[in-house]
Amino acid sequence: MKKLLLLLLAFLAFANGNSQIKKPVKWTSKTEKISDTEFNLVMNATIEEGWHMYSQFTPDGGPLPMVVTIKNKKGNFELVGKTKESAYKKEFNKDFEIDEYYFEGKATLTQRVKITNPKTSKIVINLDYQACQNQCVTDKLDLTFAIPVIATSAVEPTNIDTTKSAATKVDSVKTETKQELKEAPNAAHKKEEKKGLWTIFFLAFLGGFAALLTPCVFPMIPMTVSFFTKQSKTPAQGKRNAIIYGISIIGIYVVLGLAVTAIFGADALNALSTNVWFNVIFFILLVFFATSFLGAFEIMLPNSWANKVDRQADRGGIVGILFMALALAIVSFSCTGPIVGTLLVQAASSGGIAPVIGMLGFSSALALPFMLFAMFPGWMHSLPKSGGWLNTVKVSLGFLELALAFKFLSNADLVLQLHWFEREIFLAIWIAIFGTWGIYLLGKITLPHDSALTHISVGRLLLALVVLSFTFYMIPGLFGAPLKLISAFPPPEEYSESPNGIGGSAAVFTSEKLPEGAERNKHGLVIFTDYEKGLAYAKEVKKPVLLDFTGHACVNCRKMENNVWTEVKVSQILKNEVVLISLFADDKRDLPKNEQFISKSTGEKIVTIGDKWTDFMITKYKTNTQPLYVLVDLDGNNLNTVTPTTSYDPDTRLYENWLKQGIANFKK
Repeated sequence: MKKLLLLLLAFLAFANGNSQIKKPVKWTSKTEKISDTEFNLVMNATIEEGWHMYSQFTPDGGPLPMVVTIKNKKGNFELVGKTKESAYKKEFNKDFEIDEYYFEGKATLTQRVKITNPKTSKIVINLDYQACQNQCVTDKLDLTFAIPVIATSAVEPTNIDTTKSAATKVDSVKTETKQELKEAPNAAHKKEEKKGLWTIFFLAFLGGFAALLTPCVFPMIPMTVSFFTKQSKTPAQGKRNAIIYGISIIGIYVVLGLAVTAIFGADALNALSTNVWFNVIFFILLVFFATSFLGAFEIMLPNSWANKVDRQADRGGIVGILFMALALAIVSFSCTGPIVGTLLVQAASSGGIAPVIGMLGFSSALALPFMLFAMFPGWMHSLPKSGGWLNTVKVSLGFLELALAFKFLSNADLVLQLHWFEREIFLAIWIAIFGTWGIYLLGKITLPHDSALTHISVGRLLLALVVLSFTFYMIPGLFGAPLKLISAFPPPEEYSESPNGIGGSAAVFTSEKLPEGAERNKHGLVIFTDYEKGLAYAKEVKKPVLLDFTGHACVNCRKMENNVWTEVKVSQILKNEVVLISLFADDKRDLPKNEQFISKSTGEKIVTIGDKWTDFMITKYKTNTQPLYVLVDLDGNNLNTVTPTTSYDPDTRLYENWLKQGIANFKK
């Protein structure tokens, strides 16, 4: 009776646990008629609660971005623009150290096409995507769109290879009138977007105060206050003019933000943030700004502009005040320009109205002191005197801009996966920049426009100590330290010359000869990525096999490896008592032609290595989710009876016990 109960429990665990095929995303498609020859191909996804699906704009080096492939295109139709997406969420992923973009609940993709061959009866789009919850599923499917019969006269002449055309029966299709695709973001997305905009506003506000403390802007405060004091007939009029002046400054910079958004487009700005050329161009631009702040040259707008604006400012009244604000923007451009440019670059990476919000924050901080001191001239006595400290602020901003520039260069290298600008190089450059900045603050280095320095102030000394402390904090990063304070800036730990750190855990094993077909992962564990080779080695050493169905872009796989596998007791088991075979379900490399086949389980063609291991999971373990862990004997039979497989579970004790139970059964 006891054995019968155990068998029943095992069956229930197998049937209801991890062992089920997951299809968390359901797709529907429709064709929308725009004109006689243009159509929108609309793909609607419904995502199960608790799951999320990644956008096609998710950067490389993290979860798998969606890949949209349009088939049977040649000679039949042209694409009008790129595939558009409905609103998605953006969140920083600590495991991959990148921003990831994903959908929850629903998603809509739209591709516009222009038919060039009137005999075109259908269009096929392939979607290759990843969805995750506690496990990840990599799936792909073809969506077919029926195209109604098109009169030959409606199609513009084009070179069509008619020998390859085949007459096909046109399927009936429901066409809809032209409509604008408007997918309202859900509440969570609105909350996340609002939070991001507040962050941009706050950082831009700080940038405005930094600009205020530069030699081009700070000395203009007393000049402006003097103007309003002398020109205003009554204190009330002076205060009114000061408020108008402040609002004018804000308006000028907000218009600049609106112009950037209008020129590039709100959605295009976000897409550009992961573009290689965008990152390279802004790297060059920020280096240009930084060298200007360091004193190599001045960025100046034409003097004729300032003179014309000054003449208009003399007119008085509201128009004159507006031109005074414009004159401030032009005259101070050599100091504010690099800061404004940097803020616009960062805001552009967020897309939407972020450039407008950024300029609102910057101009508010810049305008507020001018407005307040003009309203209350007595406060002027509390202002520090102009002097060499203003140039120190400007130079310090130059060091910060130079450091930020290399983040953009790093982004470009990560996208291209060139490995020219790996983690160690990035950290070495930052250490050099911040170290030099600290030495400069101590007065050991002087730059153009610096005043003679007989002593340093207490404030400057304290800032030097902070900068040098940060420099020393980064040095262990060269040797494998995670540097959590700046984890969003340097490339991830895996993207380095020494993924385990210089002199780190990998160094212990450098002299150890690995078995044929084996490699060592970032935690020093010996793994096989080929099932047959791993099983052959297990038979040789007479140890059980731990099958690790994983993915390069599987978030929860990384969490298990980083948080559970690294625990001492679990790590010792994985190193000494099992043979670890990691099979990557998202490996996109093609199988040799003679190894490709049609799956008996799904009927799909297996063409990649990832397809092969996914089909293995489905066929043998009736699931397609990662991570999935299975302990098997030398004949491939399950060693755990009650819980044949396990998946993502951050409880180290449960995972350790599961391993021990399977190993104990192997030794019986």
